[in-house]
Parts: sequence; structure tokens; C-alpha cells
Amino acid sequence: MEGRIADGGSARDRAVPPAPLRVAVIGAGYWGPNLARNFRASAAWELASICDLDLERAQRVADRVGGAPVDSDLAAVLADPTIDAVAIATPARTHHAIALAALEAGKHVMVEKPLADTRARGLEMVEAARSRGLVLMADHTYCYTPAVLKIRELIEQGVLGDILFVDSVRINLGLVQPDVDVFWDLAPHDLSIMDFVLPGGLDVVSVSAHGSDPLGTGKSCVGYLAMPLGCGAMAHIHVNWLSPTKIRQMVIGGTERTLVWDDLNPQQRVSVYDRGVDIASVSRGTAPDPRAARVSYRLGDTWAPALPEHEALAGVVTELAAAIGEHRAPRTDGEAGLRVLSVLEAATASLAAAGAPQPARERALEEGAAR
Repeated sequence: MEGRIADGGSARDRAVPPAPLRVAVIGAGYWGPNLARNFRASAAWELASICDLDLERAQRVADRVGGAPVDSDLAAVLADPTIDAVAIATPARTHHAIALAALEAGKHVMVEKPLADTRARGLEMVEAARSRGLVLMADHTYCYTPAVLKIRELIEQGVLGDILFVDSVRINLGLVQPDVDVFWDLAPHDLSIMDFVLPGGLDVVSVSAHGSDPLGTGKSCVGYLAMPLGCGAMAHIHVNWLSPTKIRQMVIGGTERTLVWDDLNPQQRVSVYDRGVDIASVSRGTAPDPRAARVSYRLGDTWAPALPEHEALAGVVTELAAAIGEHRAPRTDGEAGLRVLSVLEAATASLAAAGAPQPARERALEEGAAR
């Protein structure tokens, strides 16, 4: 009988599951151990290697996750024909060279944020992956948290209405990075979230950046970004390494409702407020003075959607496997990483120009022209 096998079971029931993909984690420092642990726990992956210049450090990570081969020779790892993909968790300045070498070797690539240390290098990575038919994924981990996935769903459903503003705060008493300022260290999280949840993605018209360096480190330790969006909304990001309190919060206001995401409140990470301002023109079309308007306040209910609890990185490694298996771009692909880099580079240019707005849209248009 069609669709059956000899012992009477269905072919679908007896189908052999696909073999796990083999991945090498490049870098065993801060983020590499988290990647190794999640790849090791995923049924879709086999952790084929942990590669780090410090072989003892790589071995400690391997022991911690239950065992995996270790190597200090990146070229040898990339030459292994049984390895399907690499996950890069090294300093941003090294992403470009490692990713290009991996793509040249025929490996799919996932890269920790930011995608690269310049947009030009990120664009070269995107084009190299596209020309070879390989997956290039940006590890925008927050985009795979239950809270951010729910925010995206609510905005797609029109629950907030048209977006009016986004106000994000990411501050803590944190580690002053030796190679990047606070914008490049912390803002990619918020920028990647905005790119993921907003209709049309991170469509930034211009960027005004103001930063300060009270410690005399030679880089901004406190920073503010102001970004008009193509949809007419205004986005603002505050990042800070020097705050004694830790805040991870984003407010997204719409014409219908306002959403508050508080990542440090596990009992109520996402709240939706049916509160806002209604502006109705008095004698619309006939009032000679446009200021003749009535402002009324809408005071409605507040509710918090139920959210599942699971580790975001588990979703990241699952999405990478799915994108490879389905021959499609991942949800946070290389172009998402480029949009974030466009804003970061515009912020750097604005800092050099004493906070004067710098265009970001031209960068996006150049990206489109390169496709």
C-alpha cells in the first residue's frame, strides 16, 4: 500500500530524522561558553569543536558543557569538511576576517553582535555569504526572547496602532570595554530589537548622538541617541556604563496603546497600557488656528500577556539550523546586522560632529543598491 512499509507502520512514522549539523564555536571567552552549552543541548546540532587561541580555556569550556573536541588552530577547524557551520564569539574587530575565511571554506556562519566593526566590512560579509548561497546570521539574542517575540506579535496585530515613539534605557555599573565605546557595546541590543519588532525594521532617517567620558577613558561611557524614524515616530536610546542601578526597559507608544518591556521584572516583563492622549480638532477643517484643538486623555485597562520561559539562545541555535535546512535567510540575518551597523556608524559620525544629526537612510539605500 502506498505510504506504508513492510511491517505495516507508516513511512512517515518510520522516517529517519535528519542527522545533526556539526558546528564549531570560535572563541571561548565571555559569550562562547553560552553558545557551546546551547549547541551541545540542541538535538539539531553536534558540537564538533571549540576553538580558541588559549587551548586551556577552550578545554575548560568543553569540560563544562559535557565534552567536545578543542583546537587552537582556526585554519584546521575550517578545513574540516565535516563541519557545517561556525559560531563566532570573538572581539568585533576579528569578525570580518574569521567570517570571510569560514565562508570561503563553505561554512554557514553565525556572528555575535555587532556583525562587524564597520559597515563596509559587514557588507562584504553579507555579499560573500550571498554569492556562495550560505547562511550568515547575526546573533541578536534578545530577538529570540519570549518577551520580544510577543512584542513583535502585538505590533504586527495592530494592538498598539501606529507607532509614535520608542524610548529605551539600558544602563548599569558595567565593564568599560577596551576596544569600543558604550554605544557600540550596549546600543546594538536595543537597535536589533527595534529592527525586529517595528514595521519596516530599523528605518532610521538620521542619528544625533551625545556622549560623555567622565572617567577619561578616551571613549564615551554615557550616551544618548535620538533617531527620527521613516514612519514619523521618534526613537531614543540611553546607554550607560556608570549607573549604580541596572535598568533594561523599552517603552513603545502607539496611537491606540503603549507597551512597556521591563526585562528585569520576571513576573511582568511586558505590560500593555490602554492609556494615552487623544487629539481631536475642534471644528476640523474650519478652525483658522491649528492650535485650536482639544486634548483628552484616555484611561483604560493595563494587562500583561502570559509568556513562556525558555532561554533565548536555544531559539537562536534552533533558528540557525532551520535556516540552513530550509535554505532561507534567518530571522536576524546579515542585513539586519547591517542596519544596526548603519546606525552605529552614524552615531560615531555625530559624536565627531558635536552631536549634529548624521544621515542613516543613505546607508540603507546603498545597501539596497548593492543587492
